[in-house]
Formats: sequence, structure tokens, C-alpha cells
Amino acid sequence: MADIGFNLGLWIAIIVLVFGILSSAIKVLREYERAVIFTLGRYTGTSGPGLIILIPFIQQMVRVDIRTVAEDVPSQDVISQDNVSVKVNAVLYYRIVDPSKAINQVEDFRMATSQLAQTTLRSVLGKHDLDEMLAERDKLNDDIQKILDVQTEAWGIKVANVEIKHVDLDPSMIRAIARQAEAERERRAKIISAEGEQQAAAKLAEAAQILGEQDGALQLRYLSTLTEIGGENNSTIIFPMPIDLLAQLSGFIKDRDQNG
Repeated sequence: MADIGFNLGLWIAIIVLVFGILSSAIKVLREYERAVIFTLGRYTGTSGPGLIILIPFIQQMVRVDIRTVAEDVPSQDVISQDNVSVKVNAVLYYRIVDPSKAINQVEDFRMATSQLAQTTLRSVLGKHDLDEMLAERDKLNDDIQKILDVQTEAWGIKVANVEIKHVDLDPSMIRAIARQAEAERERRAKIISAEGEQQAAAKLAEAAQILGEQDGALQLRYLSTLTEIGGENNSTIIFPMPIDLLAQLSGFIKDRDQNG
């Protein structure tokens, strides 16, 4: 009985050992995974996806996900070029294009990329005014993306896009911007009103010149004005008397007295 128990335990140990060896030797990678393989500690290639067979105790592998990663860039305190303090956060989209570099060239590519994105965000935005931060986000996004893409190329990472999500201002600065916007609207309203008066004055001067050049035009305009006044429900009507008409009447009366 002792021999039977010993043999059974031996077989169980052998089965466990074989299963452990096979599980460490046979790996299956998904479509979005790659394996960085090391043989006796030295990088010997990248494999996957699909079935991979490793030499037990001789080869090891590191799984690398090559899908696009959306990384939140924490809110950063930024001082703009015109000395305005703002808080800015963004989102970073990147993916690994060379798994061997991502594992061999940097200790933790996720942390390194996040830290680089934070410093680049502060550096780029600090070179622009607040108005540019608010109005030219697309240009700033492109500038940050290009800088990050160049610097992460050595890590086998491709930065696809950077999007600035929020630019948060201090409440006192928000009130100042509101006052500035209101003053700007008032300035534009006054300019438009002045331009309208200038155009109206020019048209009136042109009309006066035309009326003065044509005989009887002024009298016709006078009669037209009287017609408009008469059509309204007025209890009292004041008739303006043109100076030219007074002069003509005065001359007519003098001629009649002399001839009479």
C-alpha cells in the first residue's frame, strides 16, 4: 500500500510539473497584443498575435497592448504670457508602434508619457496669451501633439492627438473679462452709431445740394411735407415758411405797389 501511495504521489507531481512547463512554454496572444521576448535576459524579438512557444526557464516574454490609449492629463497650473493664472487639463491619445522600444528604452512608458504631457502642456501654453488659449485651441492642440510625438518616438510611441478639455479661470478674472467684453460691445455700438450719423449727414448734404440746384424743388418738398403733416391727427399744425418763398412774396408785393 505504501508503494502504491508513493507512486500515485509521484505521478501527480510529474503531471503538475509537466502542466507548469507547458503553461509557461505555450502562450496565446490576442490580436491587439504583442510579446517582447527575452532569451537569458537578452532581447531576441517581438512575436504575436496568435500562438507562441517559449523555451521554459530560458525565455520570458512581456505582453504589450498596442491599442490606442486615452490618458487624462491632470489639471495644470499655467501662467499665460500676459500673467494670467489658469488651470488647464487635457486628454492624450497615443499607441505603441514599437513594443521593443516601449519595454527596453523606458522603465514605465505610461508614467513617462503622462509626465511629459504635463510639462509640455505647461510649457506650450505659457508662451501664449489668455485670448489665444481660449480662441486658438486647435492650433495649441497641434503644437502640443507635434512636440510630444517627436519626444516619444524614441520610446516607440505614436501620439495621435491631444485635446485641451478645460481652461478654468479665477472668478475675479471671469468678472474682468465680462467687463472687458461689455466695454468692447459699447465701443462697437458707438462706432456703428457714429458711422450711421456720418452716412446720414452725407446723404442730407447731397439731398440739399440737389434741391438747391433745381428751381422749385424746395417748394415741392415743402408742399410734400405739408401733405404728410395734414394726414396725421394733429390738433395744432405749425407751417414752416421757407425763406425763399418769403423773398418771392416780398418781391411780388413791391412790384404790385409800384405798378398799382
